Amino acid sequence: MRIFFLVEIFIMLFGSSVMNAQDVYLSIPENNIFNRTEFTSVPTRLMTNANRTNWDYTFFGFLPTAPTFTSTSGPTFTHSSSLFTLPSSVLLWQLESMGGQLPSTGLSGSLPGFQFFSTSSIKWFEPPSSSFGGGFSRGNINFTFKIPASQFTANAFRAGNYSMDITQNYNDFTPRNFKTILVISPSIRWVTTALTKYIEISSLNDYRSTSTRVWDLGNTEIAHTVDLNFWAKAANNTVQFTSSKGVPGSRNIASIKLGSNGSSLTTKALSANFQNFSTSNLNVVEGNRSSFIPELYVSADDFKNYFFEAGTYTFELNLNARSTDNSINSLQNTAVQLKVLPRSEITIPSSGRNVNFNFNTAGLYANGQTQVIPNQIILSNNESFELYVKSDENYFKKGGLQTNINSNILQIGIDGSSVNAPLSKTPQKILLDGTPVLDRQLSVKYTVSPADAQSLVGKENSTYSINVYYSFTAI
Repeated sequence: MRIFFLVEIFIMLFGSSVMNAQDVYLSIPENNIFNRTEFTSVPTRLMTNANRTNWDYTFFGFLPTAPTFTSTSGPTFTHSSSLFTLPSSVLLWQLESMGGQLPSTGLSGSLPGFQFFSTSSIKWFEPPSSSFGGGFSRGNINFTFKIPASQFTANAFRAGNYSMDITQNYNDFTPRNFKTILVISPSIRWVTTALTKYIEISSLNDYRSTSTRVWDLGNTEIAHTVDLNFWAKAANNTVQFTSSKGVPGSRNIASIKLGSNGSSLTTKALSANFQNFSTSNLNVVEGNRSSFIPELYVSADDFKNYFFEAGTYTFELNLNARSTDNSINSLQNTAVQLKVLPRSEITIPSSGRNVNFNFNTAGLYANGQTQVIPNQIILSNNESFELYVKSDENYFKKGGLQTNINSNILQIGIDGSSVNAPLSKTPQKILLDGTPVLDRQLSVKYTVSPADAQSLVGKENSTYSINVYYSFTAI
């Protein structure tokens, strides 16, 4: 009898990136990149010395061989996944310790200041001229690295790894060859934080203009190590409105467009869905910041039709700086408030400033008179209103003196309306429930009734006058 056992063997392979443990990785914080502040590393091991305690000397203990670094990959740090580079001068370095302390300089040795890698040999320590001048301790050979603030301004630090191949000239120091790698993390950050935008309209002339209304949202600056696009939407598909009297309402958000001063953004109507407003990718540039001025646009017609009424119009913009591969993003909200102040105007053209009644026939005294002055009043009011008329006195005047002809013999109303008010010193309502309007023309009807005309019979032949005033009352 044979007994078989089935044994299944699994070989599991996991993908991983290859990292040479001897290579030197320097992670550059985004704060230093974005704020353009100097980066200084902690003491970082580049090599290890297990055996030596003194430098090489070529002539009976004299003429030392200085330790050096040389770039074997060229004068620049090369990006791992693109053709972008950084000059070797971005990274400065200096010996920090050997075996926990700085080596002796003796009488003639020295510690060079901060230097950068080159395709030529660069000394990182100047040993004493004699082997009797002093040596160094075994252990780790540590360096301090630095990137000056000016380098963050002058160069574009793109997310990824920038590497340079380095060789050193002492066989007993290991490794003999290694890579120095600058690690830049993908990141996006808003530098400017324009969280509110307040716009105030205080003149009716703004609505008489035929030009598109433009409001800038201030300079927008975004720091980034990846190429990005500028996305935006409105928090809601309506603009919330509260009238000057506290009555709520809304407007369509699509009446407002977003674009920019310049070519950075394309102009589109706002909606409640995110849209890409970038004309082209905002690529990583020197200084790692992109700046532009977003603007809001409302056509002259939409401005007059939807944003004329006095009150407050509010909406929120959701802005998103999103990497082109959609892997990371940074959000910011801006609250926009448009406040339209209450404004009203009554204009009477010069051609309509005088109204003349001539009583020179018996028929006019018997039948009365009516005068209609076409387009005598041009009125504008961005609130609901009522129109009133009154006189400065209760009696007509002759030659500047008061007479006994009462002002109420004259009735005034808007042509086409059934409302006619007898003129008096007390304001009388002649237009009810007027809605917000711009430059509305009204023809005014002046009437002396037959009965009132007959009351003028026997009065002295002369000219009698009275002043008429028109006014608004908001409702």
